[in-house]
Amino acid sequence: MDGTFDYLIVGSGSAGSVLASRLAEAGKRVLVLEAGGTDRRFFVHMPLGYGKLFYDKAVNWAYKTEPDPGLNGAQDYWPRGKVLGGSSSINAMVWIRGHDSDYDDWQQVSGSSHWGAEAARAAYRAIEDNADGADAYRGQGGPLHIRSGQEPAHPLVKPYIAACEAAGLPYNPDFNGPVQEGSGIYQLTIKGGRRNSAARAFLRPAMKTGRVAVRTRAMVTRVLLEGRRAVGVEYQWRGKTLQARAGEVILAGGAINTPQLLMLSGIGPGAMLAGQGIEVALDQPNIGQHLNDHQGINYTYRMNVLTMNDILRPWWGKMLVGMQYLLTGKGPLSVSINHGGGFFKTDPALDRPNMQLYFQAFSTLIPRADERPILSPDPFPGLSIGLSNCRPTSRGHLELASPDPFAAPRIFANAFSTNQDVDEMLAAVKFIRRIAAQTPMADLIAEELRPGPQIATDEALIDDFRTRSGTVFHPSCTVRMGSDPATSVLDADLRLRGIENLRVCDASAFPTLIGGNTNAPAMLMGWIGAERILAH
Repeated sequence: MDGTFDYLIVGSGSAGSVLASRLAEAGKRVLVLEAGGTDRRFFVHMPLGYGKLFYDKAVNWAYKTEPDPGLNGAQDYWPRGKVLGGSSSINAMVWIRGHDSDYDDWQQVSGSSHWGAEAARAAYRAIEDNADGADAYRGQGGPLHIRSGQEPAHPLVKPYIAACEAAGLPYNPDFNGPVQEGSGIYQLTIKGGRRNSAARAFLRPAMKTGRVAVRTRAMVTRVLLEGRRAVGVEYQWRGKTLQARAGEVILAGGAINTPQLLMLSGIGPGAMLAGQGIEVALDQPNIGQHLNDHQGINYTYRMNVLTMNDILRPWWGKMLVGMQYLLTGKGPLSVSINHGGGFFKTDPALDRPNMQLYFQAFSTLIPRADERPILSPDPFPGLSIGLSNCRPTSRGHLELASPDPFAAPRIFANAFSTNQDVDEMLAAVKFIRRIAAQTPMADLIAEELRPGPQIATDEALIDDFRTRSGTVFHPSCTVRMGSDPATSVLDADLRLRGIENLRVCDASAFPTLIGGNTNAPAMLMGWIGAERILAH
């Protein structure tokens, strides 16, 4: 890559793409190195192509955790984006900012108002081009188009919302507005019937300025250090070992890849690194720690009315919706896997929702077991109501499995390792059944398939969610920002303490896990992160 670069960004995901765009807008020259390939793939841009990408290692790191006692000994599957746009190119496209108080937490932990609720709200309004127009919360005219939250994806969304209201959860027209609690329709990062990833909205326009160079399939293997100063990175590309240098190195590989790269570079828990034969450049015990993630589960029903299974399962249905999408950009393939959702409290005394709902007008109980599995609808009319916890108290960690940079790290999710998380999930799954028992949903349900009515006692319900739960793909906090050096790695300007010219700007830097989907907060990290970087 020719030329001199002001900044070198490792990773082109939700944060990295936004960061590259904003730095280029400020006149800086930026080099982005991405381990994955191009996002110019049909199933990346088709919103419901999500099911095809879920296990596809061409665009997906496809991690597995260590066996987890909290999940009854199961290994959980953690898809992460390995493609331009990162996980924003393979996710379910739900646009949730989080509760205002989440950013109060960020301000408190980071010690800086730059990460507080007021700053976050202003940044989101600048980021967004919301199809529902601008108001005190929503933004319009920004670089990221957000599909309207007023467009139901399926007729069953309406009875779902009515059942939630009957269960005591009111309709909420905008989860990103003044109130998060309630049920409704999600805003989605979709534009013109196509996925609106961070690469599409930010990185590709930035590349057209001539100030951003991108190299794909560039696997960064270590940060180059001169003493305690980062000067560049070493990476593998087309069978060659190369180096790239810049005025400052910014890691944006995400909550798994960023701490792994730091540890490969000798920055991390000293004893663990020494045990792997890696020379310790900085003994920083918090790297790879504080891993926080949302755990989710689906309750699945056989319906006595048609669902998306009936059109997406048969060959003729696939052909019909495929032609509709190719000719018009509309139809079932042009929307997300999540057609509706919501937020609720398992205890009315709580000051903010602690659970998130997901409504899906199809079901995937019967997996494909071939060499390239996909999420395939069941051969009967099925529907799922899922949930995830918003603020779990369980913490995991990750560590190197090997000094080989191409070996996946060991991920210890440590799900449901606190009584609070277990108690909250128990109350939450009971609320799913309460929703399903309300008219008009109850009139449309033929039977509960998972877990099934025979799972009725608290002990059985707990065993079921330990057996069937898993990540909802929001790992965070593994290189966290904070004002206390004893419990954090980065300062409020994303600088890694103890190493000059090295910053981290991605979900690993989150001070705490946001109560909701993490794509929006990761983009926020890139947006505000650019401001903090340019300020120095």
